[in-house]
Amino acid sequence: MPNGSGTLASRLSDTLRQAIAAGQFPPGSKLPSEAQLGETHGVSRTVVREAIAALRADRLVEARQGAGVFVLDPPGPAAPAPMSIDNIDHARVSSVIEFLELRTAVEVEAAGLAALRRSPAQEEVIFDCHYAVQACLEAGKPTSEADFALHLAIAEATNNSRFRDFLAMIGKSIIPRAALRNEESEEDQAAYIKLIMQEHNAIVTAISAGDEEAAREAMRRHLRGSQTRYRALLREQRQFVR
Repeated sequence: MPNGSGTLASRLSDTLRQAIAAGQFPPGSKLPSEAQLGETHGVSRTVVREAIAALRADRLVEARQGAGVFVLDPPGPAAPAPMSIDNIDHARVSSVIEFLELRTAVEVEAAGLAALRRSPAQEEVIFDCHYAVQACLEAGKPTSEADFALHLAIAEATNNSRFRDFLAMIGKSIIPRAALRNEESEEDQAAYIKLIMQEHNAIVTAISAGDEEAAREAMRRHLRGSQTRYRALLREQRQFVR
């Protein structure tokens, strides 16, 4: 992610949350434009988009195509969750694989719908997030937040809020790390970075082209590829168990 943009976006989203809670932007009101928010807070449009995406994930605002971003009514008391799926154990490779299988079942369809339904603005956000992941990978920085933002942007582009709600419920903790071990060689890391960039690029390119089936296949290949990599790691770990 470009230098500090994640932190800037978090600060801006917190500022806007406080303004909404204080009644500065009451339900039904329109937020200032991206350009106005960027100028007021001294940040780029990319930072503004990331901050707005965070507010949308929390159901505080909604974007209306051609009209702007509007504040929603405060959410009512949350219904008890029927199950908890936030107990992923990253120390167990099998747990990561289970969540990758669940994500595959949902996100393959999300990619296809995003290819059919995305707006130009949503397409732009997807590319912004894609390049943010690349920047993190190339800089050797953690990619979890940027990676989750990309998948959330694709879910947003389905224009079916249930996909976004699903990913928001699971949270960024289910984004697999580059590896669960630290002894990888520089060559292995370079190969991994190249592979992930290729997989993500295939997804966003297909969505941008409006190719529904190619988008589904690219997302399927990406998530199943992750499953294959983690199963190989699982085999390596278990061979030492006697």
